Amino acid sequence: MTDATRTARPSRGVRTRRPAGPAGEARPTRVVVLDLVVAALLLAVTVIGFATTFDGPQYLVAAVGGLVLGLALASAGARWGWGVLRLAGATALSYIVLGGALALPHTALLGVVPTLDTLRQLALGIVTSWKQLLTTVPPVAAADGHLIVPFILTLVGGVLTGSLALRARRPAWALLPALVVLVASILFGTPQPTAPLLEGIAFAVVAVAWLSLRQAWDGDRAAVRVESAGASDAASVRSSRTRRLIAGGAVLAVAAGAGVATAAFASPPVPRYILRDFVIPPFDINRYPSPLQAYRGYVRDDADTTLFTVTGLPEDGRVRLATMDAYDGIVYNVADDGAGSSSAFTPVRSNMSPDANGTPTTLRFEIRDLPGVWLPDVGSPRDITFDGARADELARSAHFNDATGTAVVAAGLAPGDAYTLDTVVAAPPSDAALADVPFASLKMPKQTGIPEKVADLASTATADAETPIARARALESWLHTDGFFSHGLADDVISLSGHGASRITSLFASDQMIGDDEQYAVAMALMATQLGMPARVVMGWHPDKDDPQDGAVFTATGDNLHAWVEIAFEGYGWVPFDPTPDEDNQPNDQTTKPRANPKPQVLQPPPPAQEPADLPPAIAEDREQDDEQDAGIDWLGPVLLYGGTALGVIALLAAPFIVMGVIKGTRRARRRGAARPADRISGGWDELVDSAVDLRAPVAVGATRAESAVVVGTAFDEPRVAALATRADREVYGPDDPAPDEVEAFWREVDDIVGGMKGTTTRWQRIRARLSLRSLRRGGARAWAGADGGSPAGAVGAARIDGVRRAIVAAMPARLRRRGAAGNGAGSAGGGGFASDGGATRAGEAQNGADG
Repeated sequence: MTDATRTARPSRGVRTRRPAGPAGEARPTRVVVLDLVVAALLLAVTVIGFATTFDGPQYLVAAVGGLVLGLALASAGARWGWGVLRLAGATALSYIVLGGALALPHTALLGVVPTLDTLRQLALGIVTSWKQLLTTVPPVAAADGHLIVPFILTLVGGVLTGSLALRARRPAWALLPALVVLVASILFGTPQPTAPLLEGIAFAVVAVAWLSLRQAWDGDRAAVRVESAGASDAASVRSSRTRRLIAGGAVLAVAAGAGVATAAFASPPVPRYILRDFVIPPFDINRYPSPLQAYRGYVRDDADTTLFTVTGLPEDGRVRLATMDAYDGIVYNVADDGAGSSSAFTPVRSNMSPDANGTPTTLRFEIRDLPGVWLPDVGSPRDITFDGARADELARSAHFNDATGTAVVAAGLAPGDAYTLDTVVAAPPSDAALADVPFASLKMPKQTGIPEKVADLASTATADAETPIARARALESWLHTDGFFSHGLADDVISLSGHGASRITSLFASDQMIGDDEQYAVAMALMATQLGMPARVVMGWHPDKDDPQDGAVFTATGDNLHAWVEIAFEGYGWVPFDPTPDEDNQPNDQTTKPRANPKPQVLQPPPPAQEPADLPPAIAEDREQDDEQDAGIDWLGPVLLYGGTALGVIALLAAPFIVMGVIKGTRRARRRGAARPADRISGGWDELVDSAVDLRAPVAVGATRAESAVVVGTAFDEPRVAALATRADREVYGPDDPAPDEVEAFWREVDDIVGGMKGTTTRWQRIRARLSLRSLRRGGARAWAGADGGSPAGAVGAARIDGVRRAIVAAMPARLRRRGAAGNGAGSAGGGGFASDGGATRAGEAQNGADG
């Protein structure tokens, strides 16, 4: 064995490689480090943009972790030459293995090891996490699974940005995925950005500075390789680079200053459009009637029925069922004023009521016979955890209103449902504490249909009151003291149900005010509203002296159902008031004898407007029919959910094949449809060589057709490749253009040879070749290497080609070197040259043949 052979033999040890440059050469370490640092900085802007979306810094673990992991995968893929399929597989595996520790630590064992629940949420989160984030009121909680969104964005963004920066011939392509991730963080964010100027200017400055520096370094490297360049030329290149860097820095400084000044003086500010503004609210409470309309029905039909039980209710605690703040002369209901109103319900999350002050309390609710969608709660709920057979269904359909502290479940309550409520219960402030406190400045819904007499009575009742709390107590005291209590049941004095304008008018017009919680709560709320107080009506339960709480468990029935009024005070929130007279305060039978004189019953029938047209069907048969229709389509939701998930996964898996198929199909069509017949022949040869390269044949960039034919024919045991190379040289460099039928015959033989090459490989190798980027990178490098030989860049290209050829020949076995030498001679005799991409001129081909 000669010394030359020993020198040419590659080392048997494990070798590492730096990411390859456009022409296959290893990029300098400083370029690799620069690309990774810039990719990290560009994606860090996205991480900053998510600050207002989440309720704490925990999101940084998922976002930064995904960023680091994505860049690490991109670096490994560039270093070891991973194809698209292998890199995508590594990304998916990293998402599954590390997604629990970074995005779902509350589901992982010890916060690190993925569990079945972790894997389930990670799989579903690819499709469902985007909608969940948009339909949850920000700032969202990290424990609700919303960290999947920033984790996916930074992981995929890091892989794509890093890979393009390290492997693409034009590094500017790396800005595209980074910009897409930035736009996604804006669309999935909030209307109040974290630092819009910082995000925009930082992204632009980093991008421009990086591209300028990369161009300067690439130009400097190209100039140094020109052996004919003297010392003065090298000094001139360095001076030119310095001037470009200084000029670029000045431009960046001016642009940044102009951007800051423009944003500072711009008026009005440009609106920020986000997807959250266009998402349809998932739950519409206005489809359901006001719970206050059913008050008398609970009292009459469920007086002794256990509706639900509460364990752990604090002393003087109030269980809220519904809060109503809008009156239209017919019914008190929740307002329909959009975001922030009493009808704005959003999915339940684990960080509700973040500003609530009071005593943290945990309560246990067990539903017995309480129908409807309203979910009883206490205080200011923080989190709701369902259990039982319907736990998952209730959790998916549970919604919460931040303005009123009420909750609903779209699936409806059923016997056996149970949940644990983590809440904050605040003790009501004393009158002394509210002595000098004004009413809260709140925008309340516009009230209509209020009887005219209400304002005069409110002014009379509060004539002697001087402070806000005194006026509120005056209204409460007047109704509580001067009124009489009656449910209007069989043994009671007649008291009509309802709280419409006619019923409230009759309450005040009678010789004695007679009613129950429904009428008195509405009456006080209307009177308070007429005096400018922010008031609302609440329906719920609370222990009282007539029905005290029995031990630690409170049992809610129709008999202890109540309605009260809440008025908002500045800095203290909503304070409860109970205007209803005591139940033992019965009216005087001598002055009120409604049963002896039935005439008032005829003159004062229940107001017909008490049954609005949009109420649910009142006939049992209609309701049963609606239930049957709803039951008939219960299967539709799961089918759409799982079908959509499956289609999304299939589309995600098929996307690389579709994209690469379109790119390579377009390239083939361009080559085959070139304007000149010689270019179509050259393009056919390029198609064969690129197919071989995608199948991992070691064809060097810049090799002649004869050299390429030796490598391809040996790799796939295909002797026809050498003859086809000779034919391509003859057709391209011949005196006349090939005839159209000769071009078609050439392409048919190319397709036949490519089919034979694929037939010698496995199915996995063919799939990998379909997704390979090797031929695409090779095409850009080939165009770069084939520059005009008369320019310095052309000289560099020629020198690089010559060096690559010598390295390939030196590494070949002796048998292949002999065959390659023979092929080179044939190629030189025929004027052979390396193939262009269908657009090179015949003069360029001749020059390439001379280089060979």
